[in-house]
Amino acid sequence: MNVRMKSGSSGTAGTFWGYLAGIVTGVTYGLNPLFAVPLMKSGVSVDTILFFRYLLAVVILGGWLMLRRENFRVTLHQLRRLLVLGLLFSLSSLTLFEAYHYIPSGVATTIVFLYPVLVALIMMFLKVYPTWQVWVAIITTFIGVLFLCRTDGTQTMQWRGLALSFASALSYAMFIVVVNRSRSVHMISNTLLTFYALLTGVLVFSLHALVSEVPLMAGIHGVSPWVSLVGLAVLPTIVSTATLAMATRIIGATRASVLGVFEPVTAILVGAVAFGEDITVNVVIGIFLTMAAIVFMIVSPGKSKGLKN
Repeated sequence: MNVRMKSGSSGTAGTFWGYLAGIVTGVTYGLNPLFAVPLMKSGVSVDTILFFRYLLAVVILGGWLMLRRENFRVTLHQLRRLLVLGLLFSLSSLTLFEAYHYIPSGVATTIVFLYPVLVALIMMFLKVYPTWQVWVAIITTFIGVLFLCRTDGTQTMQWRGLALSFASALSYAMFIVVVNRSRSVHMISNTLLTFYALLTGVLVFSLHALVSEVPLMAGIHGVSPWVSLVGLAVLPTIVSTATLAMATRIIGATRASVLGVFEPVTAILVGAVAFGEDITVNVVIGIFLTMAAIVFMIVSPGKSKGLKN
């Protein structure tokens, strides 16, 4: 987790670890339903889930850093950047969970997966131009996600849900771009970056719960909820955030964002295995398209111009 490598690393080994980190990011983040759904079914509020998810992650990661005797010191300039990253990451989580109150989760997932396109557009604004292979991968993966998340058409849409989902995608895209482009952030290890980003999240969700007047312990009874909360803290939070930072630095923001397609694919498979949800023809087509796009992007020659810092 402490690898410091610049995006666009030309070494074969570096590129391999960058792609692997991007895949791990998508898979671990896609495990959210495995831990969150049982909590929500038992009556635990979204505010409670997000607060303890980030708090436990900070405690676990902070303990790990102390065990390794790592220095927590950062400059004032770095601290400002880390606060921005924490706010963006927290905002992405909060707006997505809030969107579930207004629109179907499948539609919300589809809209959030606009973030690879948003990353590419932002990078183009910064004069960093993806190759045509990356654009083909972006378009194909998005089509694949449309197949994965098709609904039966019986549920109504509300503009608040659509806006919240788009806000989640934009926040996540900006998080990836800042990690990729900020030179001061590049001087910080992936683990320390993750720690400060999650610590900011704890503050954000504490304030949000306070304003919402939500009793944080409501619905948490026995050992089972705590097991789910620890699972949320470790896999979709600590591991996912750290590997995202690693992938973004090594292979660049655009390619790393495309690998996020493993998130909805994993979520679909978790739903089928853990909760008995059906795998339809649309799901099979969606998985095939997304996997084909990822393989095409990885094996195709050439790099996005300007990905090096």
